[in-house]
Amino acid sequence: QVEVAESGGGLVQPGGSLRLSCTASGNIFEAFGMEWYRQAPGKQRELVAKISSDNETMYADSVKGRFTISRDNAKNMAYLQMNSLKPEDTAVYYCNADLGIFGDYWGKGTLVTVSS
Repeated sequence: QVEVAESGGGLVQPGGSLRLSCTASGNIFEAFGMEWYRQAPGKQRELVAKISSDNETMYADSVKGRFTISRDNAKNMAYLQMNSLKPEDTAVYYCNADLGIFGDYWGKGTLVTVSS
């Protein structure tokens, strides 16, 4: 069983930055596609960014140019650097470790609040 855990959420003012971290247990981390989703109150969960096992990245239009996803396979870690944060970025952010047909594994989420 793979355990996924997020950290790094918190309260930040508009225009500020946060870096979210995600760790996934086990010794096959490099095989996972790592994904960040978010869910705002009253809205559906949406894909924010993803990075494949060979480091191809993809971003939602709403975060392009502001967010950067990265990974460190040696540390079993994935990151989401969030800059120029807006109130509409307020949400619970979830990390998903995706192993394709072999399944995916979700963390419990970390809350990001952007407010003055």
